[in-house]
Amino acid sequence: MRNRLLWFLLGAIGVALILLVANNDSGSTFGISNERFGHGVYLALWGLVIAAGVVGSRRLMGNAARDIAIWIAVVFVLIAGFQYRYELQDVAYRVTAGLIPGSPLSSVGGNGRSVVTLQKLDNGHFGVRADVNGAGVSMIVDTGATRTVLTADAASRAGIDVSKLDYNLPVMTANGSAQAASITIDELSVGTIKRRHMAVLVAAPGSLVESLLGMNFINSLAGFDVRGDRMVFYD
Repeated sequence: MRNRLLWFLLGAIGVALILLVANNDSGSTFGISNERFGHGVYLALWGLVIAAGVVGSRRLMGNAARDIAIWIAVVFVLIAGFQYRYELQDVAYRVTAGLIPGSPLSSVGGNGRSVVTLQKLDNGHFGVRADVNGAGVSMIVDTGATRTVLTADAASRAGIDVSKLDYNLPVMTANGSAQAASITIDELSVGTIKRRHMAVLVAAPGSLVESLLGMNFINSLAGFDVRGDRMVFYD
């Protein structure tokens, strides 16, 4: 029974740590600021340590000392996990980026605004898996493109009937000149940075291999910079 209780409490501690890491971007857990939530868990754990010591005093001193040592170790692991939550998030981002190229890392800057970090792809370009009208679309960041350009396939996945578009605008792509149609999408999201009712282009079917995240999105940001193999967007 006591062992089951110990594992139950260890599981609860693990859940608390996961919640703190997962809710790092939002800044709160269950409506409580992460700092206050973490502090509350910290105090609760010390209470459990004291309770374990009281219960353990009824048994052999060796068993009581062992249990107290376990609880102290658990407390320090939780504290370390909370203090290094940004590093843990970075590790999770690197793993996710390896599994899903272009996965954006969202965080909160010192001013409370969204910050999104992109990883350079194997082809040397900065790419991102964005959401267009709720549909996942892989894009290449192209600072040479005045406007964001979607492939016909990406536009279709975003719920746009490409067969009814008027491809009357000439554009230059990596494959040469092409025709495109101008439309307005409901929403474009890159991580936690969202833009509504944005004007974009849809390239004629077969004329564009990859969608491009252009300067009309980048210019809407507070700023961006490149740090080695990372590009950072500031909202």
